[in-house]
Amino acid sequence: MGFEDRDWNRKQAPRSGGRWSINGWIIGLCIAIFALDGFLGLSRTGILIGRCDLDGGAIPAAEVKLYEPFGEPLSLAQANREFPPAFAEAAVRAAGKVGALDQGGSARVQVLSREGKPAGFAYFIPSSPLKTWLHFSTSTALFGDSGAGTTFPELWRFVGFQFLHANLTHLIFNMMGLWFFGPVVERYLGGKRYAAFYLLCGICGAAMYLLLNFLGSKVTLPGQSVPFLLPNAPTTPLVGASAGVFGVIMAAAFLAPMAEVLVFMIIPMPLRNLAYTLVALALLTLFVGGDNAGGEAAHLGGAIAGFWLIRHPHTLHALFDWMGTFDPTSRSRRVRSARRRGMDTAEIDRILDKIQRQGLHSLSAAERQALREASRR
Repeated sequence: MGFEDRDWNRKQAPRSGGRWSINGWIIGLCIAIFALDGFLGLSRTGILIGRCDLDGGAIPAAEVKLYEPFGEPLSLAQANREFPPAFAEAAVRAAGKVGALDQGGSARVQVLSREGKPAGFAYFIPSSPLKTWLHFSTSTALFGDSGAGTTFPELWRFVGFQFLHANLTHLIFNMMGLWFFGPVVERYLGGKRYAAFYLLCGICGAAMYLLLNFLGSKVTLPGQSVPFLLPNAPTTPLVGASAGVFGVIMAAAFLAPMAEVLVFMIIPMPLRNLAYTLVALALLTLFVGGDNAGGEAAHLGGAIAGFWLIRHPHTLHALFDWMGTFDPTSRSRRVRSARRRGMDTAEIDRILDKIQRQGLHSLSAAERQALREASRR
């Protein structure tokens, strides 16, 4: 039997008023933010990528608060024209040490002063206001160091980065993953718990990135990087829904392990094999320190969260069961409805426990019918 032919996959979870599914809202929100992001232009500063003193040495995090912005950020070309020759040379030299010269000439430099005298430089990547405010990085999430003068952890970034995308290709591939696999997981968990599941997978992806990046700055080997750690600058930005998507794919692979998917629209493969292949590629990229090692760290964190949460859905029930009051697809809503109408609660509980242990596909036709009747009453 094909994946789309399974009875539990064909049946839509009941919804009130013909509203969008939670998965549909997530896709729509990502697309809307991407479109809005393209219309907003550039922020005044951009995304901070590093600071240096006049000699090109990194400014310690403990001393950042001693430096004050002096003037507006300028392009390196403008700085070269407007700064005194020796000062402009110092700015370019420092730019090379923080990687600003690798930005295709788009990086901006801002002079920093200390005790009223020029004392260093801050470098920024041009960015839209949304990406500037919502992107995730170790320096912003852990230390609140975004170049905007804040000194507290910017915890909203653990969620905000999940709705940003670097380009159209990035958006399309992530939304395809949600479109194909999200409905399977949402029907199993219910709408509100699916939202919690998706966001938690994204948060765990950001946490994995933060952990490996923080350790990468503390643990070093002479002349080489440590496998699986991220030695990149703590200001390196992270954006994208990929961590949540990886969690969804892992959950779908648990619910329908032998469902056939077409890789690159050509190669047939069981969904379980696809999921574990993606995880293996993420591990390999982390081990060799590939170009997208930071992104793969987030993918791995999301996949681990999805693997665990779908096998322990009671965790979501314990944390978010109050949402079931408003969610007609939730487990708690069905149980309360059955109890109010004097149905056999022991039988309903037995069926729900069976779903938790063995998956929705393990139910018999009679058990599925009992659940449908309980949800409609």
